[in-house]
Amino acid sequence: MIQAKQDLVEALGAAILEVAPGATLASAFESPKQAAHGDLACTAAMPLAKALKRNPREVAAALVVALNRQPAVQRWVDALEIAGPGFINLRLKAAAKQAVVAEVLAAADAFGRQPPRADRVLVEFVSANPTGPLHLGHARQAALGDAICNLFETQGWQVSREFYYNDTGVQIATLAASVQARLRGFGPGDAQWPAAAYNGEYIADIAADFNAKKTVSADDRAFTASGDVDDLDGIRQFAVAYLRHEQDLDLQAFGVRFDHYFLESSLYSSGRVDATVQRLIASGKTYEEDGALWLRTTDYGDDKDRVMRKSVAADSSSPDATAYTYFVPDVAYHVHKFERGFRKAINIQGGDHHGTVARVRAGVQAGGMGVPEGYPEYVLHKMVTVMKGGEEVKISKRAGSYVTLRDLIDWTSRDAVRFFLLSRKADSEFSFDVDLALKRNDENPVFYVQYAHARICSVIRNFTDKGGRLASAPELALLNAPTEAALMLELAEFPAVLANAAASLAPHDLTFYLRDVAGAFHSYYGAERVLGDDAAQTRARIALLVATRQVIRNALAVLGVSAPERMDRDVEPKPEPTSASTP
Repeated sequence: MIQAKQDLVEALGAAILEVAPGATLASAFESPKQAAHGDLACTAAMPLAKALKRNPREVAAALVVALNRQPAVQRWVDALEIAGPGFINLRLKAAAKQAVVAEVLAAADAFGRQPPRADRVLVEFVSANPTGPLHLGHARQAALGDAICNLFETQGWQVSREFYYNDTGVQIATLAASVQARLRGFGPGDAQWPAAAYNGEYIADIAADFNAKKTVSADDRAFTASGDVDDLDGIRQFAVAYLRHEQDLDLQAFGVRFDHYFLESSLYSSGRVDATVQRLIASGKTYEEDGALWLRTTDYGDDKDRVMRKSVAADSSSPDATAYTYFVPDVAYHVHKFERGFRKAINIQGGDHHGTVARVRAGVQAGGMGVPEGYPEYVLHKMVTVMKGGEEVKISKRAGSYVTLRDLIDWTSRDAVRFFLLSRKADSEFSFDVDLALKRNDENPVFYVQYAHARICSVIRNFTDKGGRLASAPELALLNAPTEAALMLELAEFPAVLANAAASLAPHDLTFYLRDVAGAFHSYYGAERVLGDDAAQTRARIALLVATRQVIRNALAVLGVSAPERMDRDVEPKPEPTSASTP
């Protein structure tokens, strides 16, 4: 059916040019929301009618005449119907729908994927400073970022995954002071405990390992502790390496990897921050006022200009009165992304970063490097709450004040955490129901999808255990039941779902699609007997199941969710129908 749709898109383009010579309208079909309206729908008549100053239904009628002359329409379409103000609904021939089974079987793991291309994209996500365990916000970022990377890879992009963090600054100094206080025998509640200290149990763990002079290794660093309680810099370096190691363990448990770790401190040590400031000054986009250096971010849509460097009077308490404000290294970092050749960059961050979007974009555009408007792109996510036993869970003993990514995985599973966190738009708040994630029935969406895959595997095992063999050329014309047609139409949507989800940075679309495919399969399985008395029909239906299994597996892989071949459920399903077809 993929080839049929491509042929029909070309036919529609030719028909549009026949009715409206010189028209630039893109040729495209939509999937009707109701099956009764056909298999494909075309809305081209409405915009063409406006341009031609004609009645939309008249234009639709002209398009139908032009379409009927196209060989692709004669080959793949049963009927063309005009509906409403000028919609054109297409009803495909059975052969067009059945063709998707062979297409999926031929492509296998590559079904839905596009050929490699030269385009490069840098996706930055998680980017947690090493001051504590990864929290739920980081978990949502990890799920979103990894899935978006996978989506772009399906479209042939060269994808780089980057983790950005700071190993210096106030937060890191607080971390070191907290560990040092633990080393001296103090804890939360003691008079000697720092007011701004981190209170989680992990601080005591770091102190114990530092005291034992252990060596810790992370993906991007390693450090051996001196055991000296007065070695504050050594404590800082050890604590950073220790927590980076912990983060790596969390991310490995979540199945997330990174290609590069970028340190904020390197922007200063390499001189990139100073170079970026000088570039902005040279561009004429800065000015001095009240002793401070300002950037004209309002020239780029910001609500007010932003201070780049505070005046001595405004920040006389600072040990470095010439220190830059926090958004300046952000600008330098994104200038560096552009200099590295990434013309497309995507940041996955919490909603609290909303205020930084305009100023970072203004900074990189003001540098005069030809950075386009809207660079970088942002996916900002909202908060996640955790419900367990009908009550919100807020505290983790290990973290001291919040639920961690590892808590969530330990309570449920990696698959559940990934699927659930991707099942809503990033900009919508989400409540993670631990009890629902543990259910082994159709109420649990990830179980519902995975069980469809496992059930298919079970049927195929049953078939092969009885001596059945997968046919090299099954008689797909025998797949003519209504539920079979519905399932095949769902399978044919997969390449478009991937392309649209990547373009919209919307992996949640894939979770909805998977539920639709699982639903179509469960309906089909409940209506038709797969292993029947007709050997040819059985082979054709097994081929359809193999194709369905492949699409589910491919889609779950993009989300980073496994496709189990065996699963038990809380309630046993109804037995397979004994008749070849439901009346």
